[in-house]
Amino acid sequence: MHDMNELSFRVFGVPIPKGSLKAFMRPGMTRPVVTHDNLKSLPWAQMVRLLAQARAPSGGPWEGAIVLHAAFYLPRPKSLPKRVVYPTKKPDLDKLLRNIMDAMTGVIYVDDAQVIDICASKYYATAAMPPQVRITIRRREP
Repeated sequence: MHDMNELSFRVFGVPIPKGSLKAFMRPGMTRPVVTHDNLKSLPWAQMVRLLAQARAPSGGPWEGAIVLHAAFYLPRPKSLPKRVVYPTKKPDLDKLLRNIMDAMTGVIYVDDAQVIDICASKYYATAAMPPQVRITIRRREP
């Protein structure tokens, strides 16, 4: 039986963190120029959004409280010693999350402010679990 209050999907590929916005003024301009410092984040977010659209709730984006689980599987650097088990270096988990949460806004839920509970983790990818993010979203009933 399909649970109408939960959905899951995977996005294969190397998870990319959301870049920080950078703003600067050019001489003679009255408004700042705003750019992203990670140009790879947009194609990754578009892929997450596309796959989220394929799993989106039929009645439109959910309203109310949302619980999000995300497991990121990152490529293991070849030079890393075998004794290192966990990815404790960049990318930051919060920036990985921010990219997928923004991508699902307006598709799975109305606004990412609805997310009240997050369980997120990052691991090194393996042959059995290639680079990807596994996402489960659940609507929390009042």
